[in-house]
Amino acid sequence: MMLDDFFMRALVAGLGVALLTGPLGCFVVWRRLSFFGDTLSHGAILGVALSLLMNLNIMLGVFAVALVLALLLLLFQRRTALASDSILAILSHGALSLGLVVVAAMSWLRIDLTSLLFGDILAVSKPDVAAIWLGGLVVLVLLAWQWRGLLAATVNRDVALAEKSDNALSPGQLDLLFTLLLAIVIAVSVKIIGVALMTALLVIPAGAARNFARGPAHMLLLSALMGCVSVVAGLFSSLKFDAPAGPAIVVSAVVLFGLGQVATALISHRKTAE
Repeated sequence: MMLDDFFMRALVAGLGVALLTGPLGCFVVWRRLSFFGDTLSHGAILGVALSLLMNLNIMLGVFAVALVLALLLLLFQRRTALASDSILAILSHGALSLGLVVVAAMSWLRIDLTSLLFGDILAVSKPDVAAIWLGGLVVLVLLAWQWRGLLAATVNRDVALAEKSDNALSPGQLDLLFTLLLAIVIAVSVKIIGVALMTALLVIPAGAARNFARGPAHMLLLSALMGCVSVVAGLFSSLKFDAPAGPAIVVSAVVLFGLGQVATALISHRKTAE
C-alpha cells in the first residue's frame, strides 16, 4: 500500500511527539502533575492567539506562555496559602478564557478552534517535523543529563536536597528544568495532538507502562514505546475508518491502557491460583 507524503509526515511527526511525551509523562505521573499538564495545554490557546496577533512563530508563542504559566505556579506556591490545585485551576481557566477572548477579538482572522483543540496531525509540514525532532533532541538530552537528580527529587525531595553535591542542581532548580522541558514538549506538540488531547498523550502511555515496568528507566522506555504504538495504530485506524487523527491516537492509547489492565489482572489471578 502506497502512503501519501502527508501521511508519512504525520507518522514521523507523531512518533517524534510520542518519544517526547512518553518519558516526560512518567515524571508527570510520578509527581501527580496531570492537572499541571492540563494548565500548560490550556495556556497554548493563549500562546497561539498572541502569536497570531503579533505575527510571531506559533511554537515560540506557545512555549513562552507555557513557561510563564509554569513560573507563575512556582511563584504562587511560595507566596500564597492557596493549595496547588486551586492555583492551577485559576491559571488554567484564566489562560484559556483570555486566549478565547483574544481569538474572538481578531475578527479579521479565521481560526479553526477545532483544529486548535484537537490537533491536525495530517497537516504538518516538513518544518513542523524538523521542529518536533529538534525540540525533542534538546528535551531528551536535558532529561538524560539530569536524570538522576530529577528522579531523586521526584521520589524524595528531602533526600535529594541532603545528598546534593556541589555541582548538582538543587530540587528547586530541577523543578524549573522540568517546567522548561514540559513547556518545550507542549510547544512542539500542540499542533499535532491539540490542546484538549495533550494531557492524554502525556498521561495515558505512562499509566499503561506503569503496570509492566521493572524500574523507573524501564518505565520511561515502555511509555515511549506505548506512545509510538498508539500513534501508529491511531493514524492507520484514522485512515481506515475516516476518523479524526488526533482523537484516534488517544483512543488507541486508551485501548492499549485497557488491554494492559486486563493483562495485569489475568497475570495476578494466575499467580493467586498457583
